Parts: sequence; structure tokens; C-alpha cells
Amino acid sequence: ASRVIYFDYDSAKVSDESMALLEAHGDFIASNGNVSATLTGHSDERGSREYNIALGDRRAQSVRRILLFQGASSDQLESVSYGEEQPAVLGHEEAAWSKNRRVELVYTIK
Repeated sequence: ASRVIYFDYDSAKVSDESMALLEAHGDFIASNGNVSATLTGHSDERGSREYNIALGDRRAQSVRRILLFQGASSDQLESVSYGEEQPAVLGHEEAAWSKNRRVELVYTIK
């Protein structure tokens, strides 16, 4: 299953299309106490470094709230923001930027 949630430009709002995916991940985490997830927030290169770190954090927190609502416990979730520092795709156009505005779910089994 996909573990990447994409966002619109300058937004931390989770799209309707991503909600079903997050509901499935939330159910999985809630049903498996030995599973934890790190939510890594990312942005595209536009904006200052500080702004992009904050935006990546807001995106990770949006995903976290949905997963908690689905039954995951707070001790199963960790959030970190990389801002623009770890692009998924290199480039200076919308095709690249749209792939860099994301939150990735990285699972760990305890």
C-alpha cells in the first residue's frame, strides 16, 4: 500500500483522496500494538528554510491527527519535518515540486 500523502502548494490540508488511505493506515496501526510509524513531513524548495520546516511539521501533524482519530495511540506515532532538505524528485518545476510536498509513513516493528 502507498505510504506517501501528497499536499497542495503551501497547504497542510489532507485531500479527500488521501483520507481513505490514512483510514486504512490508522486501522492497521491501531490493530497492531507492536507497530509504530514515523511521519516525515516535506516541502518543495520554494520558501525559506525555516518556513519549509514549519510547513513540513504542519503536514506531519495533520496526518498524525487523522491516524490518532482512527485509533492509533500517540506512543505509536512520531513526527519529524525535513522541510525541503530531502526531495523525492530533483527539479525546479511543478512536476518535481508536487512530488516533494508530502508526508511519508515509515513503519517500525517493535
